[in-house]
Amino acid sequence: MIREAMKSSATLFSAAVASVQLFVSSGPAGAEDKKAAGKPVMSQEQLEEKLVATLTGATLEGKFSVVDKGKAGEDKDDKYTILAVSKLTGGETWIITARVQYGGKDFTVPFPVLVKWAGDTPVITVDDVGVPGGGTYSARVLIHADAYAGTWSGGTVGGLMSGTVRRASR
Repeated sequence: MIREAMKSSATLFSAAVASVQLFVSSGPAGAEDKKAAGKPVMSQEQLEEKLVATLTGATLEGKFSVVDKGKAGEDKDDKYTILAVSKLTGGETWIITARVQYGGKDFTVPFPVLVKWAGDTPVITVDDVGVPGGGTYSARVLIHADAYAGTWSGGTVGGLMSGTVRRASR
């Protein structure tokens, strides 16, 4: 009986090792799928160039809501006109200069942000950034296929945001 259990354990161990080897040899998640589908895999430099082209001169127009006790409140309009986008040398820090319009406020400010990448999708990351006359905010906003979606928090409130990315040349 002990011999059978040891044999069974050895078989399970061998199967687990084979599975790990297969997973490790398959490369980054999604990259092989794109290659197999004939879709080009973009370099990091190309992804960053695409982000600059997507956001520079674009207007992010959509809705935001406050989440209270697990429920999203009424949608309210917000609008961000991106005037300039630039990456600082080295690392993940970028400056996004935007005209922000929400809650009866309208101002232009350069926002220091981090851009993290989920595969080929940029996620704009804001941690405790002060907005003139508007408090301190944190957010996670992803940009994909001419749309944006994310979460935000400021002070004791937070919520959801989403909308479209429109470029003037369209």
